[in-house]
Amino acid sequence: MGEWITDIGNIIPEFLRLFEPYIPIIQIIILIIVVFAIFSVILRSIKRNLMKKVKTKKQMSNVTVFIGLLRFVFLLLLLILVLSTYYDSWGEFGFIAGLLTVALGWALQKPISGVVAWLIIVTRQPFRIRDRVIISGVKGDISNITLTHIFLDEVGGTIDGEESSGRTVMIPTSIIFEQEVINYTEQDDYILDEVTAMVTYESNLQKAEAIMMIAVEKVMKVFWEKFPKKVSRNTHTRLSFQPSGINVTVRYTTLAMKRNQIATDIQRVIHKQIIAEKDVEFAYPHTEVLLRNK
Repeated sequence: MGEWITDIGNIIPEFLRLFEPYIPIIQIIILIIVVFAIFSVILRSIKRNLMKKVKTKKQMSNVTVFIGLLRFVFLLLLLILVLSTYYDSWGEFGFIAGLLTVALGWALQKPISGVVAWLIIVTRQPFRIRDRVIISGVKGDISNITLTHIFLDEVGGTIDGEESSGRTVMIPTSIIFEQEVINYTEQDDYILDEVTAMVTYESNLQKAEAIMMIAVEKVMKVFWEKFPKKVSRNTHTRLSFQPSGINVTVRYTTLAMKRNQIATDIQRVIHKQIIAEKDVEFAYPHTEVLLRNK
């Protein structure tokens, strides 16, 4: 029995010696597994936080693709780094791999910038889906945000005013690093708007101002009832002299998405009221010929 145990004790070291040439490789594999496991835990935490911020199925899909891309790139870089560092004879391989990485990064500069921009948009949320924005001179309502593009339902464009043109504009997400972005609804859904009418110098100016303020209150009454308390319901007028008359401007808080429609309704009421008055008249460029009787 003792001899059998002794034989086993001699066999085990001999068996372990068989793996001595492979110890460096085993160490590398273990190192890769440990580092990759830690990185995977970090990625899961990032994915959880991102999933709390997204609102659509497409955005959820984008998060999944983004995390998968990070995992693949990290594993590839980890393999290259560990192998090129451990094996001195692989120095040339590491150098070439580094050059390829730099070249690939340069070639994919725009797509990578787009992914980084998407990540900033999702985490910091400078704008969200259904916000009305102006990006690179294009005005529209955001319908979707992907890893590479922002989709806008264009407002205006082929028509005057702020009504949907029926066109969808695709804008690269990376453009947020290059162009200014104007968000109509970043704070809330309400903006300051104005309507202007020109009256003659002979008109009753105080009555003209009253007519315009009453017109705003009449149209906006239905909307103001639904406004939050913090949103202003006050109207005010501003005047400016013009060669053909006086511009009377009334300013008020309105719904950003219905700005054009509401302004049109207000102008209808103003036109009807001014036409009915005798001491208030619209001004317009015209010439009067006066004939003198001889």
